Amino acid sequence: MAMTAKFVEDAGDDRLGQLTDALFHRTGVDGVYARTGLYEGVVEALAALISTYRPKGAEVLRFPPVMSRRHLEKHGYLKSFPNLLGCVSCLGGTEREIRAVVDRFENGGEWTEDLGAADLVLSPAACYPVYPLVAERGPVATGGLVFDVASDCFRREPSTDIDRFQSFRMREYVCIGSPAEIQDFREQWIVRAKGLADRLGLTYRVELASDPFFGRGGQLVAISQIQQSLKFELLVPVRSEEEPTACMSFNYHRDHFGHTWDLKTEDGEFAHTGCVAFGMDRLAVALFATHGIDIEAWPQDVRDALRV
Repeated sequence: MAMTAKFVEDAGDDRLGQLTDALFHRTGVDGVYARTGLYEGVVEALAALISTYRPKGAEVLRFPPVMSRRHLEKHGYLKSFPNLLGCVSCLGGTEREIRAVVDRFENGGEWTEDLGAADLVLSPAACYPVYPLVAERGPVATGGLVFDVASDCFRREPSTDIDRFQSFRMREYVCIGSPAEIQDFREQWIVRAKGLADRLGLTYRVELASDPFFGRGGQLVAISQIQQSLKFELLVPVRSEEEPTACMSFNYHRDHFGHTWDLKTEDGEFAHTGCVAFGMDRLAVALFATHGIDIEAWPQDVRDALRV
């Protein structure tokens, strides 16, 4: 575990408020910020550093911030996380009908009542579009497949906390193959991620975790997820030691996406999947929270790793 002398926990909200003022401009919506050049420079440096860890043979895919609504419904996201989902809605109808809605708004009325759901949703995770894409290609060859994916993502959890945005960037390495291949992929990445966090000078710990499944039934699913050790997180004390921030996660989906998309290996078995996810904005915030606003005062080995 990397240690740093610059993390001052008792500074509390004042410290995080100063970070917010230095790194972002408020937009009037909680969890949605305009990002400064200072902040974006570190995000770009992080992305370049993570690229040096790209698994050999990984296929690079970059997805837009929206994805197929039908695909996300098939994934089961609506059942598991309906409270986090954002759907794209648009005005439809004839020009006359749309003009009537606009006129009503200009006269003080409400226009959103006439919105209709499009065939798009805001992507909640960068890896979701990968699985149907791979399934269309046919069986997964022995040895498995690895992808380097990234996307702007959205989750409907308005928050004033600097480490919890509604709109955020996610980078993932995704593996598809046999159970043994996925488990080996995840174990190797937990080790690599610790090394990456060390290079960044972050204080951290890795712990068993669960996703925030919705409702009472979701609590049972979360318990099962923990019992099967399907998810681990690398936690950094951005706000406090007691409530650290999950900056990376290491996930084993078992054959969920294999069954969902009829995604199989060459031997006819349903493929298993797993991923390591990097919260790009959370990692950037963690760096500033740990080392301060003045990048030139950051430890030299951290600056060397990021080339800043």
